Amino acid sequence: MTTDSQRIYSAPCPGCGAPVEFASAQAVFAVCPYCQSAIVRNGEVLKRIGKMAEVFDDYSPLKLGQQGQIPPKAGGKAEAFSLVGRLQVKGDTGTWNEWQALLDDGSIAVISEDNGQFVLSRESTAKAQSLPDEKRWRLGQNVAINGVQYSVASVVQAQLLAAEGQMPHQPELGKPFTAVELRADNDTVLSIDYSDHPPAIYIGAPIKLTDLKIAGLKSASGKKEKGRHFNCPRCAARIDIKLDTTQSLTCPSCGSIIDVSQGIGGELSHALQDEPVKPLIALGKLGKFAGSNWQVVGFQHRMGVEPGDDEYFGWDEYLLYHAQQGFQFLVNSSEGWSLVKTLTGAPHYKPGNSSATWNKQTYQLQSSYQAETSYVLGEFYWPVVRGQKTDNADFARGENGVQLLSREADRKEVNWSMGRKLAPETVASAFGMLDQLEKFKPASTESISFGKLGCMPIIVGLVILFVLISWLWPKGCDQDAERRAYAADPSYVSKCKSSGGYRSSGGSWGGYSSGGSHK
Repeated sequence: MTTDSQRIYSAPCPGCGAPVEFASAQAVFAVCPYCQSAIVRNGEVLKRIGKMAEVFDDYSPLKLGQQGQIPPKAGGKAEAFSLVGRLQVKGDTGTWNEWQALLDDGSIAVISEDNGQFVLSRESTAKAQSLPDEKRWRLGQNVAINGVQYSVASVVQAQLLAAEGQMPHQPELGKPFTAVELRADNDTVLSIDYSDHPPAIYIGAPIKLTDLKIAGLKSASGKKEKGRHFNCPRCAARIDIKLDTTQSLTCPSCGSIIDVSQGIGGELSHALQDEPVKPLIALGKLGKFAGSNWQVVGFQHRMGVEPGDDEYFGWDEYLLYHAQQGFQFLVNSSEGWSLVKTLTGAPHYKPGNSSATWNKQTYQLQSSYQAETSYVLGEFYWPVVRGQKTDNADFARGENGVQLLSREADRKEVNWSMGRKLAPETVASAFGMLDQLEKFKPASTESISFGKLGCMPIIVGLVILFVLISWLWPKGCDQDAERRAYAADPSYVSKCKSSGGYRSSGGSWGGYSSGGSHK
């Protein structure tokens, strides 16, 4: 039947006979909630065109039927909406949801996940015909669209995994397509979907779920009553998943990294880890920052090396979680502590420049280096891969470089993050660990006075030391591997030494990171 006042059309599913509803006149495609039949509506007639894969249970805080309000713009009023559909999409950089929000005027807005946050987008009226071919986009390039300067943040190959509810367009299951994402320094996100011709353009901005006033959202971190668990594919130990957004985690028994981005029941891939690193702050511990309690849910040890240098440095990243505020990173390097959050937009920056601009403030380049993940613990909202490498650039401004800006890029994505330096006392106090304050302080770097003789004796001494080390070092010893091992674990004892030991810089250059780069 059709209810004109509510614009709802309902008819029996051609596959199983169950009722299928279309809440919008613009909706031409739906998935039967009972048999997953893919259904196309032509007027009053429903046609079954196949079967849609069932969405995997990712325990998203959102669900079909939820209602909320989009905050009003200046001089406007709030817009009511209802969640009527969901697409589960898998790309080169992970899996994400795109929720279809039906507005009172019959139009559709999209609520998508973005680096542990949410973006509210609407289809743009921009002329898609003038866009370049999908193969011509390059990461980091700057381009003007409708008078706005954007930077290309990602170019990925994606495909639809599953769908539920209703949509204004008919999605094709499993068909590969190119998805391009551009970001601007005003926090605008422009997404281009090449799954159709001409491609669809969406423009959005970051949004907090609490600002959408959706009833029934989870208010605290923790397991569901039913629990979410599986057995480790390597050692069969029980593994409990605590967060809704988890796409990878480590087994507490054998330490393997496990990819759950396809949902529990999907194929679980795993990677064995050795050489364990013990974090200073234990997983699960709560820390108070800016009046809010943040829980440590993940830990990474990463290594870096500057171009033309053979000295590796290491640092730690703690992934912090808050149910309403999302994620941020606590970074511990030789240069001290910093609190970092991923940006939705992108600063104004041209590759190779010595500065970047964000919110009309200029940050100066401090260092550029290649980073690599060497050890992982806990849960993460993107698929973490041990050995993953990124090209990083760190910028800073203010007295003693207290304000931080970081760029992290791989072959598929460019991500920016912003942070600030923290005193060791602040971090130790936040976690109730002031009795261990000395462990939070960076290693001392006392200056050396050369006196009247200048630095010549030091130079001569270093040359002699280098010759001795080269002579004593056993043939066939992989020095690069030894440096990497020490950077990964400062307590590492060289297996190659005949006398004495080897020490790396331990983070003398850089050590700050964006803390993660996947949807």
